[in-house]
Amino acid sequence: MSSHTMTACQLTAGSAQGRLLFSDTPLSFWGGVHPATGEVIDRHHPLSGQVIAGQVLAIPSGRGSCTGSSVLMEIILNGHGPAALLLEQPDEILALGAIVAELVFGQQLPVVSVGPEGFAQLRNARWVSLHANGQLTASSEASPISVLPSAAPVTASASSDATFGIHLSPTDLAILDGQEGRARQVALQIVLRMASLQGATELIDVVQAHIDGCIYTGSASLRFAAQLRDWGGQVKVPTTLNSISVDQRRWRALGIDPAFGEPASALAQAYVDMGSQASFTCAPYLLDSAPKAGEDIVWAESNAVVYANSVLGAHTAKYADFLDICIALIGRAPKAGCHLIENRRATLRVQLPVLPTTPDDAFYPLLGYLVGLLAGARIPVICGLESARPSLDDLKAFGAAFATTSAAPMFHIVNVTPEAPSAQAALAGRPAELEHHLTLDELRQAWHELDSAPVPDVDLVALGNPHFSETECHALAKLLKGRQRHPATAIVLTLGRAVSARAERQGDLAVLADFGVTLITDTCWCMLEEPVVPLSARVIMTNSGKYAHYAPGLTGRQVHFGSLAACAEAACTGQASGRLPDWLVTEPENACARS
Repeated sequence: MSSHTMTACQLTAGSAQGRLLFSDTPLSFWGGVHPATGEVIDRHHPLSGQVIAGQVLAIPSGRGSCTGSSVLMEIILNGHGPAALLLEQPDEILALGAIVAELVFGQQLPVVSVGPEGFAQLRNARWVSLHANGQLTASSEASPISVLPSAAPVTASASSDATFGIHLSPTDLAILDGQEGRARQVALQIVLRMASLQGATELIDVVQAHIDGCIYTGSASLRFAAQLRDWGGQVKVPTTLNSISVDQRRWRALGIDPAFGEPASALAQAYVDMGSQASFTCAPYLLDSAPKAGEDIVWAESNAVVYANSVLGAHTAKYADFLDICIALIGRAPKAGCHLIENRRATLRVQLPVLPTTPDDAFYPLLGYLVGLLAGARIPVICGLESARPSLDDLKAFGAAFATTSAAPMFHIVNVTPEAPSAQAALAGRPAELEHHLTLDELRQAWHELDSAPVPDVDLVALGNPHFSETECHALAKLLKGRQRHPATAIVLTLGRAVSARAERQGDLAVLADFGVTLITDTCWCMLEEPVVPLSARVIMTNSGKYAHYAPGLTGRQVHFGSLAACAEAACTGQASGRLPDWLVTEPENACARS
């Protein structure tokens, strides 16, 4: 029997042993792990179909949605969590889910990071024992290893210093002492735990917050928010709310089961009760309250974080669910991550190929999806779009897809995003740690991953992930005006309340309604299931790289991907073309296809 022993860096306390479930591909717990069963439902992931409950799960890191912390807490509390979580590198989103389960609900999940060398040693292991002192033993045999006596956990929670060595203001100290109520006291305790993990030495003021934790992942997410509210929690800074899990005003009319609709609506109300604005949009950058360049904010929702940092030039970390409301309650955040200029520079340089023809709007979500896969946790700078002039909608689509497959909090595009007037500026004058020259073949392969349905029929066209902007509503209205919807194909659009009101005044919503578009506010496609997704629907078409990735696991349906015009055409004909767009086809193949 061969075994390896190593010392892990503890992110949360505890000991465990069990069969090892290993993957060298990062995993988003939101949309990737079913919160009620612990099954891996990301159909693009190597562990798809595996159940993590009771096993020691080893992955490089999380990726994608900030709601991963909520899903992890949910499965810890319902007994479907892993025995332990082993990471190649620290992951704040996953660590936070375990920290909240421990501090608020008294349930532990050991989470450790082992570094690249230690992670490589796990590849061929079958059984792992993790001791409370951080010692980890991995064996190639599928049988228990005797657990050695262990020392007391060396973790943040075991520290006798409640401030973790972080400089606190007089107001911070008063909050920590309970002078501003139990909710803010616990919120600051959680913030300090995370600040310690991030290596921060001080907290900074933030000017606004956007809360992602209002998504209902199960009873634990409601219990957490209700507890903060019942402790008297009130936000200290202007705070908007992300898409929630139902259209709060119409969920009954849409046929949502009250067993889901009522707690999902109650969760949203708990955050409103704490002083948050009932904005209910995953695209807060479309609101009049969007932050300005250089402002320190606390935004969760992965696509919003990426857009705020990259396109607006605001400063936010990729805040996990639960940490977002904790920071909003105290108005203070760890001085770490993308709040620091030195952490905003690119380390990956991506050079784009010359395309055969000018691309349509499907190019940007496709590119974001692929660059996210390449980037992992690295911040990329993309070269080759200097004269392309992508629109804000293009950048929204790119960022959402990028945030789906990457753990990075931002990107740079040369001559497009504000901190990248040149590649050297985005790299802060240093050489790139890694360079990659994209090829047409790589873009085509990514297209086939997103456009994966084997049949041309389209039963549902799903638009608005992230929520549509006014310009997108207008573009769709132009594409559909005067045309007829295919009787067997539904088309559903999600958007925020503010954009919906403006598009209605412009007359675009009337055109969409005449065509037969179902308009839904407050919620978004990553939360929508049956009956909004018709029971009879087998194939969905979308222009969202994010939803094309998540939909197979979330809905069990097959997916077609394409441009907004292609989606509109599918709504009229009931079929997807099944062809690659011209800009992905080399000239000889293109000529052949047209002949």
